Amino acid sequence: MRHEILLNFTPLETRVAVVEQGMLQEILIERATHRGLVGNVYLGKVARVLPGMQACFVDIGLDRSAFLHAKDLPTDDNDRDRSIQQLVTEGQDLLVQVIKDPVGTKGARLTAEVSLPARHLVLMPFATHVGISQRIEDESTREHLRAIAQEALDAQGIDWGVIVRTAGDGHTSDDLEDDLVYLKRVWDNICAEQKTVKAPALLFAELPLTHRLVRDQIRRDTERVLIDSLETFTKLSEFASKFMPEVAPLIQHYQGDRPIFDLYQIEDEIEKALARDVELKSGAYLVIDQTEAMTTIDVNTGRFVGAHTLEQTVFRTNLEAAVAIGRQLRLRNLGGIIVIDFIDMEDDEHKRQVLRTLERSLDEDPVKTRISDFNDLGLVVLTRKRTRERLSDLLQESCPQCRGTGQIKTAETVCYEIFRAIMREYRAYSAETTTVIAAPSVIDRLIDEESDALADLEAFIHRPIRLQVDTSFSQDRYEVVLS
Repeated sequence: MRHEILLNFTPLETRVAVVEQGMLQEILIERATHRGLVGNVYLGKVARVLPGMQACFVDIGLDRSAFLHAKDLPTDDNDRDRSIQQLVTEGQDLLVQVIKDPVGTKGARLTAEVSLPARHLVLMPFATHVGISQRIEDESTREHLRAIAQEALDAQGIDWGVIVRTAGDGHTSDDLEDDLVYLKRVWDNICAEQKTVKAPALLFAELPLTHRLVRDQIRRDTERVLIDSLETFTKLSEFASKFMPEVAPLIQHYQGDRPIFDLYQIEDEIEKALARDVELKSGAYLVIDQTEAMTTIDVNTGRFVGAHTLEQTVFRTNLEAAVAIGRQLRLRNLGGIIVIDFIDMEDDEHKRQVLRTLERSLDEDPVKTRISDFNDLGLVVLTRKRTRERLSDLLQESCPQCRGTGQIKTAETVCYEIFRAIMREYRAYSAETTTVIAAPSVIDRLIDEESDALADLEAFIHRPIRLQVDTSFSQDRYEVVLS
């Protein structure tokens, strides 16, 4: 598979596009004004213990306290059944790491089981086991990697836990040991800082997006990393040469006349990823609705009528949709509970093939996802781990007119509200004149379709009703003024 990474850099914003087979699969954005916090290590102070939730809030120096559950505290066998009150106390200093950025009104999510990633390894100072990336499925390869990871740990005299990342496959014990030397240095610095600062304090900041892409995004099949900034290219080349020399030749400076994101119509794809509807090549389409609690995806045949039986048409549509859904989950960074309403199929084998296609479409997704079978209602429910903001949350805000509902009252509905408001004012107050101030669409309807009703109301209250347009008003806003 052709795998390329494009980096568009400006002093205020860094954007990374992951492109597979010429198609955008993932977009990562980091802005100088609010960099992500995932991976940062803090010395926090327990602000409040929540016995009912078996959790606590921890002050790490942000506007909102962060959330830490008891299961994310390092424990031994003696601590497993202890309550949160026995594990932490209010005012206690606590070493914590951010595992989920603040989203909306929710604060950051924390763990006290700190982990530090490098190119081939993840160091876990509070663990003792050697783990292998789940993406490496061959058992003999897993055993080999476990053995050389243990060799590297023994050579450094370290009894901490590690996980061998997917990028570690094919590398030697010396390569893993180089990672360990670097990670041990980072951890020692964190421990030294912890003794000198006062909580809340930042002890370790995760690498910026430019450097994380070299560490985390480059794969065996990556052909190149194109960077449109000479300064960023130089910094990343030096970083890669020092810590990841095998990937340094892939980093290239893009000097073309066209903007780098125009190479693969990235800007257009970002716009499409913000839309509710996703058109498929066949003429079918997806409808994606996002809420804070979950995301629903509805599959529709649209213009696609097929050339065979209804079952075959539905099956082909669902297969195409399964591929598109896998891409949209990554592209939009949808997380949490996701409910997919495929078009109903009668054939059980067709259902199995649709599920397998959905699973394959997520094979390259770096985020952990779990997929259920079709339930009794014909729905597929999957969960995808949330670690950072959705693309829509990062690039959009709620419409001030509809306040995020996606709908506003019709002009007709607002007219009838105005009539009721006039009647309330008539019964409560005496006045010479009533003035209605509203949006152009509402005033136009009062003058046109509702003119007879307006005249009848005017006669009933025995006072003139004047109409005034205010172009700054949204359609559902109005004022009734007495004078």
